[in-house]
Formats: sequence, C-alpha cells, structure tokens
Amino acid sequence: MVFFSVPLGKLVRRVSRLRGGGSALPGLVVEKIDPGFMRRTLSTLPHGVAVVSGTNGKTTTTKMVVELLESQGLKVFTNRTGSNFTRGVAAALLGEVDWRGRLDADVAVLELDEAHAVHFVNSVPPRYCLLLNVLRDQLDRFGEIDKTAQLLQHIAAKTTGTVVLNREDPRVARIADTLTGQEVKYFGLDESLLGTFPNDDDMRAAPGSPAPAALPAKPPADVVLLKVGADSAEFAYDGGTVTTAMKLRGVYNIFNAAAALTLARSICGGGAAIANHATLLEALSRVAPAFGRGESLTVDGLPLDLVLVKNPSGFRLGLKSFPAGGYATMIAINDNYADGRDMSWLWDVEFDSLRAEGVDQLTGSRAYDMALRLQYDDVRIGAVQPEIAPALAAFIREGRGKPKRIFCTYTAMLAIRRELAKITTVEVVS
Repeated sequence: MVFFSVPLGKLVRRVSRLRGGGSALPGLVVEKIDPGFMRRTLSTLPHGVAVVSGTNGKTTTTKMVVELLESQGLKVFTNRTGSNFTRGVAAALLGEVDWRGRLDADVAVLELDEAHAVHFVNSVPPRYCLLLNVLRDQLDRFGEIDKTAQLLQHIAAKTTGTVVLNREDPRVARIADTLTGQEVKYFGLDESLLGTFPNDDDMRAAPGSPAPAALPAKPPADVVLLKVGADSAEFAYDGGTVTTAMKLRGVYNIFNAAAALTLARSICGGGAAIANHATLLEALSRVAPAFGRGESLTVDGLPLDLVLVKNPSGFRLGLKSFPAGGYATMIAINDNYADGRDMSWLWDVEFDSLRAEGVDQLTGSRAYDMALRLQYDDVRIGAVQPEIAPALAAFIREGRGKPKRIFCTYTAMLAIRRELAKITTVEVVS
C-alpha cells in the first residue's frame, strides 16, 4: 500500500500547494486510502512520539519543545503548520517522508487538538504526552469543561512512557490518579505567581466567596517557574535555579516554557543525561513566538504586537503583558467555528487596565458585543467597525507615532495577518 499511498499523497500535496489549497487535504486523502500510514511511519522513531495537548498554548509550547530538542542534536518531526487534526499530521508527514514512506527523524513532537488527539493516540500510542490546561474555551465544541478533561485523560492513558501534567490546574493534575504504569512528571509555579495564573475555578469564583477547603499537598514539580521579568524568566530544576533571557512576549508563554522544559528534559533523559544544559537554555532564550501567538511586527518603524485571546485567562494575561499606557489598542473578536461561537466568556475578563487610554478600534463579527462589554467597565471606545480590513487601516493610520497592540481571536488574527501582509512597511521581528 505504501508504494501507492505515499506517491499519491505527495502528488495531492503538490497540486494543493500550487492551487493555494488547505494544508490538511493531502493528509485526508492518505488517511482514507491508507489508514495505517501514520502508525507505520512514526513507529520507527528511536525516541517515539510526544503529543502536546490542552485548551491553550499548544502551538507555542510545541515550537519551544522542538527547538529545545534540536539544541541537543535530535532530528525532530513536527506539524509546523499548526494544523492540529490527525489529517494535518498526516499531511505534514507526506512533506517529510521519502517516496518509500521513510521518515528521517529521532522523535516526533505533535500539537494535537484535544478531540482529534483521542483518535490519534488510539492509532499511534505516544511515548510522551504534555497536557497543558483545561479552560472554558469553545464549550460549544466539547459541551463542558469536564468533557475536555476526559479527553486529556484518555491521551494520558494511551501514553506508554512519561505523562507531563500542569500541577497548578486541578483537572489536569488529577489525571495522575487515574494512571497505572506511566511515569508522571509535573511543571508548576512558585507560590508567589499563583495569583497571576488563576485556574478556571479561581476565575469563576464569585467575589467574596469563601476560600476552598484545604487541598492536598502538591507533588514536587520537575520544573518550577519562579519569576517572570520583562524579558527574562527564572526557573528551578535539579535542585538549583537558572535565569534565562526570553524573546517570547506574554506571561502565559513563560509558564508554557516551564512545560516545554519539562517535556524536553524527559525526552532527553533529564539531569545528567542532557548533553548541554547551557545550550538548552540558550535555545529557550531564542524561541520566537509562533505565527500570530504574541507575534511582534514592525509597522512604520514601531512595534505592533498580535495577542491571541481565546478565553478569560488568556485575555487577562494578555492585558497584563503590556503597560497600561503608551499603546494604541485594537480588539478584534470573531465568532467563527475556530474561535468558538459562544463569546459570553468576554464578561469574565476585567478591562480596567484599558480605562485610562481607552480602545482605539473594535472590529470583527462581534465588535458590538465587545463594545457593550467595555462600556460596563467604563472604557472609552474610539470606533466600532465590524469589517476588519478598514478597521485595521484606520487603526494604523490614526495610531502613527505610537506602538500598537491588537487583541484578537483566532480567525480575526488570520484576517489581520493577511491584511498586514499587503503593507510593505511591515517587518516581522525575529
């Protein structure tokens, strides 16, 4: 079958790229004609497969893990396009295997959507998995937050080696209690940072509600985030502390760096087994944001930061990642399928930090919903324009002379990125 499916898949991939088609189409074709393609190809890797999943942070965390492993001399296969369905993985494989279906790599690190990861691990049991968080994101897709936790639990159960869990997310941490033969490792936060990274239950607690009953003692974490600086971070592991520069923007990305370090250390063997700790941290310091995730561009000689927002926690942490003043601000909210149809979560975000200077432009299909939400927090609004292209043009034109930030949902980010690509004065900051 491989002598037929791989050449056909590669042909479909080439034709699709020539026509500007979607990156997942070749994977869909090869899945239909050769269901064992992924399992057969990935089972040959010396270090096996690592799956990264969770509600938020998958793309950037996967990128970090890949670059950390490459710094240790490993050849890494990953789904770089960010297509995190099984067909996206199959399509990415078609671009890397030779005509006989052989993959030249030591390990695969794959970002997978929570639901599609279940189908993937049923076919290809991973040796490692990293489970980031469970937040009320796109509940119209999964029904309820505990359903998302069950999906992640299934991924962990199918993992044959090491399961890496977020110690600070109760629903993720509890997955450890359901496992039998897997090694479990954690990444976590110093006590001083817990208020900066509230879990879903913390965010939805009513003001003035009593403190929860005492929780059991937390397990020790392999990597702990101790401090977050403007362009640096301090971690604890192997009984010591290390400080490294960070190119990534956003405090949420820094916590995901602790997750990436934990998984990379697990794959490399941890501790003394890691070839070069200094190289590992140097690689972490050089990681740039993934496409649209805290990406920093230059427009008219000044920075423009794209901040992806998908849920209350992400939006709140995004707001904390910038000074309250000195920026021109735009918010772009869509409610397409990839964003989640239910935008009621916007009411769980406090926008007080925007009150002093206001928001210059609101855009997207739910621009007026966003406007209503800001009015309740007494935030001044410059203009409301649901069409993204004219809103972005006005924002750039009227915000000349100031650095800019755009908080946007996923499909709004893609639309903004397309419009920015038409402007010759835009540069990507590496």
